[in-house]
Amino acid sequence: MRAYDIKRGHFKNIDGKLEEIAKDIFGALDEVEGKFKTSYGALNQLEFWLEGKKVLWVDTDLTKGVDDDTAMKTHRKYNEFLLTATGFNAKERAKRMKDKAKKGTL
Repeated sequence: MRAYDIKRGHFKNIDGKLEEIAKDIFGALDEVEGKFKTSYGALNQLEFWLEGKKVLWVDTDLTKGVDDDTAMKTHRKYNEFLLTATGFNAKERAKRMKDKAKKGTL
């Protein structure tokens, strides 16, 4: 499970729209107790929810041994979702995670 920061000022872009954003990217989506669940490609399950206006929690369960094409498409869709949901691209998210690890706040 991972917590992703949401870019300052970006929450207004996803407020009440996160479910629709995920549906556009992954297709079918279920909601259980405020948590959204879906599956796509190599993702057996992708579960996500918001904590306030600053944090997106994501929990994934991956299928092992998928072909390269499926793995690549899944990775692209996952990154597209995280970019749209957090406002940070993959490089920015990685840098934020490294900074948190150095500070010991991860």
